[in-house]
Amino acid sequence: MRILVTGGAGLVGSHCAEYFAKKKCQVFVLDNLMRSELFKSKKKSVEYNWNYLESFKNIKRIKGDVRNEKDVLKAIGSGVDAVIHTAGQPGVPSSVRMPRDDFSINAFGTLNVLECLRKKSPKAAFVYCSTNKVYGENVDKVALRKLKTRYVFKGISGIDETTLTDLTGHTPYGVSKLAGDLYTQEYAHIYAMRTAVFRMSCIYGERQFGFEDQGWVAWFIIAALLGREITVYGDGRQVRDLLYAKDLVNAFDRFITGKQQHILVNIGGGNDNTVSLLEFLSKLENITGRKPIVEFSNWRPSDQKVYIRNIGKVKKFLSWKPETGVDEGLEQLANWIKANKDIF
Repeated sequence: MRILVTGGAGLVGSHCAEYFAKKKCQVFVLDNLMRSELFKSKKKSVEYNWNYLESFKNIKRIKGDVRNEKDVLKAIGSGVDAVIHTAGQPGVPSSVRMPRDDFSINAFGTLNVLECLRKKSPKAAFVYCSTNKVYGENVDKVALRKLKTRYVFKGISGIDETTLTDLTGHTPYGVSKLAGDLYTQEYAHIYAMRTAVFRMSCIYGERQFGFEDQGWVAWFIIAALLGREITVYGDGRQVRDLLYAKDLVNAFDRFITGKQQHILVNIGGGNDNTVSLLEFLSKLENITGRKPIVEFSNWRPSDQKVYIRNIGKVKKFLSWKPETGVDEGLEQLANWIKANKDIF
């Protein structure tokens, strides 16, 4: 099997490339290595993953941009069996700072990859990494209860796929990702392409280079271990469900090798793998052996107080479930960061 992974040097992308390379597939990785530049970091980040993937003989790395037709066509080459489109501008605050770049990467970049795939390999499977941000502030219309360390939904177990995506604020990031989400659905409907939309967030795991603007799970651990200040926006009771990167890739594989023609699913850790920021900070102290330096600030625009997915649909369609619990996953990520402190 020939697999193209866009954004292959990122967290999800590098785990996809590694997973399918170990399955003896021929893997092509396309990445422009601009993550550090996006988040104005003086240190290199995804270059580590780029170099890590070089050790696999059946992975071919291609430096290029998903917005450039020639780069994408070169990556597809003579044809592929599947594309996993992880490339994107992933930060909410950065989308507010640079909405044109956010749109060109997330919306146009997705359309460009879809169109190139339609020309070269129309029967290939296409996996799109969407986000919970497509629901925007509609999530906040669900009634909440305020507990000591977290908010909880009133009356529902989690957000399902029937939640509205319109008539609400999203942030530019939510809008650009929704555009790619809709194009992925449309290419299934109008061109009969085989596509999957995975609406996700809070994916974490080894080789994650978190910044304050994006990748908060890794960022909190990095900051705690290196004695850097952590800013909590809001009161810290906001809750997310966490999903380990390897479990996510397993779901992608089940779609690619399965028989579903088109799916749209929310994917995450679900109710068994939730944590609030306040609870996470307590876990951090146990993991790192030191008390994190924490500063509280104002709420960020459109920050959902609770986002827990109802993952019943993806469980049913793909016979899938998360295998890695939060405590186990955080310990593995923390051990990797401890072993690689010098790159942070």
